[in-house]
Amino acid sequence: MLDLVTLSSTGLVVAKRLKASLKEAVIHLHVDVEATEDVQRFSRTADLVEQLFPKTAGIVFIGPCGIAVRALAPLIKSKLSDPPVVVVDVMGRYAVSLLSGHEGGANDLALRVANVIGAEPVITTTSDAEKNLIVGVGCRKDAPVEAIIEAIHFAVESAQVSLKDVRLLASADIKAEEPGLLAASHQLGIPLRVIASDEIRACTREFAPTPLAQEKVNLPAVAEPVALLAGRRTVLIQKRINRNGVTVAIARESSL
Repeated sequence: MLDLVTLSSTGLVVAKRLKASLKEAVIHLHVDVEATEDVQRFSRTADLVEQLFPKTAGIVFIGPCGIAVRALAPLIKSKLSDPPVVVVDVMGRYAVSLLSGHEGGANDLALRVANVIGAEPVITTTSDAEKNLIVGVGCRKDAPVEAIIEAIHFAVESAQVSLKDVRLLASADIKAEEPGLLAASHQLGIPLRVIASDEIRACTREFAPTPLAQEKVNLPAVAEPVALLAGRRTVLIQKRINRNGVTVAIARESSL
């Protein structure tokens, strides 16, 4: 069971949106917050976390990092056994992988949460953060996983880069549940980040428009803008390639 914990009515809005997509989630709401929703109530954060910690599949705090850290501190034992914990600000801007990031699954949970609410995933695990490539993918409905993976490999080889340096696959939110894309992410072992359609339409970065994407999904393009938008300080190193109904573009992030 995934536990969503919040102490405010603003945080409750985020929690409800998460629960709508993450069916296994349970909302825990502080007793001081008025609400008519079916939620679990708590009065002291530290007591709730102590109760949840041994049995939860993951905790998403929707509130200040400091409160989460103080509640977690006495319970932390090992990255191999502690549950994944993610912190989201009450405005839903960021999803921070706080505890048990790589081994425990908090990095994956942060991305999962970010994809649902359109937040920026914040992942600081060195082995993940050092990867600096983002592969943007667009595809027709029900594109087979084999075609998607082949197109990704082709684009990576064309750009003369390595798949091991790819931090994220990226696509538009309308492809968030695309079976072939999800399977490609799983088989390649590379997380999928989805970018909101409105963010793609508002993108002012330079990319090549795709008439077919405009016609089919009302987007100016997919592969190039999502590759640029899924990271920070990005530049396209491989423009859109079309392979058997799959479009792929690659962006590189630069450090400061």
